[in-house]
Amino acid sequence: MTLKPDRRLTPATDRIAHVSLQGKIDAASFTSGTALRVVLPLVDLLRRPNGARERQLALGECFIVVDQTDDHSFGFATKDGYCGWLPDSALADGPAPTHWVASSGTHLYPEPRVQSREIAELPMGAQLHVTGQTGAWALTPQGFVPLPHLRAINDWLGDPVAVAEGFLGTPYLWGGNSRAGMDCSGLVQLCHLACGIACPGDADLQETMGTAIGDNTALQRGDLLFWSGHVAIVVDDHRLIHANGNTMSVAYEDTDACIARITAQNGGPVTQRRRL
Repeated sequence: MTLKPDRRLTPATDRIAHVSLQGKIDAASFTSGTALRVVLPLVDLLRRPNGARERQLALGECFIVVDQTDDHSFGFATKDGYCGWLPDSALADGPAPTHWVASSGTHLYPEPRVQSREIAELPMGAQLHVTGQTGAWALTPQGFVPLPHLRAINDWLGDPVAVAEGFLGTPYLWGGNSRAGMDCSGLVQLCHLACGIACPGDADLQETMGTAIGDNTALQRGDLLFWSGHVAIVVDDHRLIHANGNTMSVAYEDTDACIARITAQNGGPVTQRRRL
């Protein structure tokens, strides 16, 4: 039996496919694509033009455009290969970023002054091309950003759990990837990417990360627990943290109580225990 390609990871439309798929699928034509960058603070990656949100991308992230139609561009994010559609207005050519937002979020200002009215909010993971410095402010083509909120590209944080804890109380949002709202896999991806750890965008894809650990192995900080369609991060020997529909937020929960609650709500048993 031939398995149908996962649309989330298959950079192809019915008209054209990315060259990485040559020899793997039949396509009328292939392209190497065009590398563009996100120019909006945060934008939804869509299943189809004007369709449902799959995930979100932040300012400065690289997106390889494979096809275009109806004022939308189809392609994939280079950070994880996730495919989808973005409005053409969200993309443009731009310089390679030098820094990334390493705080849970920050603001873009028109001048280096805290009393200035902000231009926009930027999420963790947004990427910026810093061209200069004025005191404790970084100058970028879009405006000024507080330097303490930035790190150089490839200067990563050290503890995914600590990053996740910085989002406690963030409202739950299906497909969300920022402190404005996130889902379970969005939290897991964001906190691992912030630590330089490659991580897919959806929970079922994240089940391939690390190695499986047995039911009799004691859980430790940073382990991942999976259910069908859900993922949580182990904080310590009795707590986990996750973006969940029960509290509709990023929250701590007692691990045993969480497992019992999900089972009682017909969410099934834990399907995977993974250690990175």
